[in-house]
Amino acid sequence: MQNYYKSAKLDNVCYEIRGVVLREARRLEEEGHRVLKLNIGNPAAFELDVPEEIQQDVIYNMHQAQGYVESKGLFSARKAVMHYCQQRGIDKVDIDDIFLGNGVSELIVMSMQAMLNTGDEVLIPAPDYPLWTAAVTLSSGKPVHYRCDEQQNWFPDIDDIRKKITRRTRAIVLINPNNPTGAVYTRELLEQVIELARQHNLIVLSDEIYDKILYDGTVHVSTAALADDVLFFTYNGLSKNYRAAGYRSGWMIISGAKHRATDLIEGIEMLSNMRLCANVPAQLAIQTALGGYQSINDLVAPGGRLYEQRETAWRMLNDIPGVSCVKPQGALYLFPKLDPKHFPIVNDEKLVLDLLLQEKILLVQGSAFNIDDKQHLRVVFLPREDALDDAMLRLGRFLGNYQQ
Repeated sequence: MQNYYKSAKLDNVCYEIRGVVLREARRLEEEGHRVLKLNIGNPAAFELDVPEEIQQDVIYNMHQAQGYVESKGLFSARKAVMHYCQQRGIDKVDIDDIFLGNGVSELIVMSMQAMLNTGDEVLIPAPDYPLWTAAVTLSSGKPVHYRCDEQQNWFPDIDDIRKKITRRTRAIVLINPNNPTGAVYTRELLEQVIELARQHNLIVLSDEIYDKILYDGTVHVSTAALADDVLFFTYNGLSKNYRAAGYRSGWMIISGAKHRATDLIEGIEMLSNMRLCANVPAQLAIQTALGGYQSINDLVAPGGRLYEQRETAWRMLNDIPGVSCVKPQGALYLFPKLDPKHFPIVNDEKLVLDLLLQEKILLVQGSAFNIDDKQHLRVVFLPREDALDDAMLRLGRFLGNYQQ
């Protein structure tokens, strides 16, 4: 009998956050082992719940969610996003410029499918959130990774971006606040990127899903608030700021030079229509979330749970001989570096697999985020302080004895 094979379109598509090592973690759990999952930003797994008023509003209005709605999304939810744009300084955004989706992930894939022809290039940060690289590849595009400089707080290297722009470049991706590094970009840096986009007629794709998860008085600037003569796609949602990852509720805002993108927007509308609509119950949460009490502010303030967990994990990582970590100013992750003089790692996937098997701690190898070296790890700091304290001690002990 003939075997069945996956499409060749998937040959170079990778998403190692849920890859081989996670499958091994599941096997261990099936055998009865308890695995501490520091591999994915899933707040609910660590008792960081959706605010009660959001849950109750969805339940109360569930009877309104029985049928299809407008493919772009509920009017009330898109209106709430429009008001949010006004708060963020993103001008001239109308209801029809907003698309709701089953999380930001769906909207990223949808926009790449609409935007890219075979061989078109998209500039993506390295390290990146790997869905961006996968979505570009799946859409027959070519991901081109620009360097983010660890010595400069993981900020994008503008000169490296400039060198990598070609006649095939269509867009540039910014992940701000950044996953996996926690960097939050300054207005000055964003203006430099916008100027490059202006000079080379590029679309700016700004992933801002962590825009409220900020520490130490850091201020987030929405990229699309800084110009109106460049085309911007801004992505955001409920998964992180409101701990509603399972709701799968996100949005995409098209702003700036919309008059030059009529045909592209028609393509996005076509794809939006094809999936009929995003899940309706989750759309019911958007208005309450954006208009209600912002409990995330309490979590990220000094004394707040996320703030203190970041402090604990960052301090303990830097206390491990041979490990250094830039302090994240936003998001939910640390991206420590293993000094190659202490740890001559050849295969970082094997490193995290060995850690899993020995200590039952699940991390993600740095190479999964499309960087060239094998010396980084991504650590999620969502568990409570006592669990993080224990995990960092065990990680330090493991690294101290590790040989490859």
